[in-house]
Amino acid sequence: MKLNLPDKLYYSIGEVARAFDVNASLIRYWEGEFPVIKPKKNKKGNRYFTPEDIKNLQIIYHLVKEKGYTLDGAKIALTTNSRISETVTLIDRLEFVKAELLKLKDSLADKPEE
Repeated sequence: MKLNLPDKLYYSIGEVARAFDVNASLIRYWEGEFPVIKPKKNKKGNRYFTPEDIKNLQIIYHLVKEKGYTLDGAKIALTTNSRISETVTLIDRLEFVKAELLKLKDSLADKPEE
């Protein structure tokens, strides 16, 4: 899953929710369920997520939304599978390569034959 987030030190919950195409309430819920998500909070209580939080959310999103894990299953996978982060990164790279290859295929198909 490719996220459309600029390179920043902190992201608001609205930015994160839009990037994952989910409601902000789901992000807040996951924050309560998964101790690896620890956004900074200001005096007003606004959450600011770090790039590390975004990586963890990406892993949770992959497990729950794409793989169909239950929340308990995702918690177990996060604690027992040390390579889950590498797996998600690899899947992202492969999806990018696939998208580039499809663009190339489409551009070749659009060219008229001589």
